[in-house]
Amino acid sequence: MKKIMIFAAATLLMGSCGVYNKYERPDVNTQGLIRDAYSDIDTLAVQDTASFGNLPWRSVFTDPQLQALIEQGLQRNANLQNAALTVQMYEAMLKAAKLAFLPAINIGSQQSMGSISTLYTDPSVTTKSYSLPVTASWTLDLFGNILSQKRSTQMKLLGYKDYQMAVRAQVISGIANAYYTLLMLDRQQDIVKEMTQMSKETWEMMKLQYNLGRVRSTSVQSAEAAYLSNQTQANDLQRQIRATENALSLLIGQAGQQIPRSTLENQSLPTEFSTGVGVALLKNRPDVHNAEMNLASCFHDVQTARSQFYPNITVGASAAFTNSNGALAPGKWLTTLFGSLTQPIFNRGALTANLKVSKLQYEQAFNTWQNAILSAGNEVSNALVNYNGYDANSKLEAQRIEVLQKNVEDTQALYTSSGSSYLEVLTAQTQLLAAKLNKVTDDFNKMQAVVSLYTALGGGGK
Repeated sequence: MKKIMIFAAATLLMGSCGVYNKYERPDVNTQGLIRDAYSDIDTLAVQDTASFGNLPWRSVFTDPQLQALIEQGLQRNANLQNAALTVQMYEAMLKAAKLAFLPAINIGSQQSMGSISTLYTDPSVTTKSYSLPVTASWTLDLFGNILSQKRSTQMKLLGYKDYQMAVRAQVISGIANAYYTLLMLDRQQDIVKEMTQMSKETWEMMKLQYNLGRVRSTSVQSAEAAYLSNQTQANDLQRQIRATENALSLLIGQAGQQIPRSTLENQSLPTEFSTGVGVALLKNRPDVHNAEMNLASCFHDVQTARSQFYPNITVGASAAFTNSNGALAPGKWLTTLFGSLTQPIFNRGALTANLKVSKLQYEQAFNTWQNAILSAGNEVSNALVNYNGYDANSKLEAQRIEVLQKNVEDTQALYTSSGSSYLEVLTAQTQLLAAKLNKVTDDFNKMQAVVSLYTALGGGGK
């Protein structure tokens, strides 16, 4: 035992440099991460202060009915529940990895009966033997094998906690997007109903004019076709509403049913954003942090692979209370101390290949982490561009609606006084309908951009 320990200490001093290295974040490119929403060449210059992504989700989504749906989704969503169970599994694995530093202790029981027949013994005499062995063994982690495995498991656990947060953010954004989609479809359905009534009145007016001999039958047919087209749009919107309600019901863990909701006009979302810079993205984005934890896990896997080249040292002791086949009466304790040292010499290149593969996996993990950061910046940039673009379009559509509303009124008045054709009336109505629907879509897309920006900045906080 003394020689084993001396040899192990000498080996440790000569060859264990770097075995106990801890993970440190490597340099990664975050320059120009977020592109300015207005300039074609400049990147976004903002302060790394209170980020929009740090806001609690209740401060972003203030609709009480939407908040109730999100609460239900956070409690019942199947994907989120499975992510939580995965975290629990890795917590159990980490607990086992921590216990690997402790000795292994085993206890057993052995009993036997027999007879020994010789020239000097009575063959009818039965010999009873018993033994109660207790064994304890301890693997000395002088070269960081167990330590690096524990650290790798820790990083994986943190990574899966990030995955759980990413799923949580996806659930929140998915519920919000589905809810806002329903509000958009409700508003579009109201608009189509209004236009359906207007086209019906136009059709009735055309029929009256036809009976008076002022228009041709083709005018009546065109007006009827426009009326039927609006009814078709209304039916299609109703179908989309049902499908969206079913999808939202699945997100919140219930069977498909009607979703209680507010109106598009009553929604209030933030309009000014402090996005932060690259450092904030590193802290807030669960997927980015998950990619870094995977990188850290690969780093410790490299340490584990390197430690396989060093000796494996095990020390232990065993004790047994035994009568030694009847030789000891009464029974006594017999104790033994043992130690073993195994030094890999030639393992057909397996250890070298394992180390090389671990290093290559570390490089892959670094590339994945860098790409995750760039993707995060790309998503933030796209969300900002989308918000500003759809906001501008919505304002223009509002002006266009005012003009077209006046145009419809004027063409109807002119048609009544025979100063306009039926085609101008139908064209004006069709353009007004399209403009109203476009504005609703732009408003929805602007709201969706807010949700996307909140998620892209690592939102989903409590």
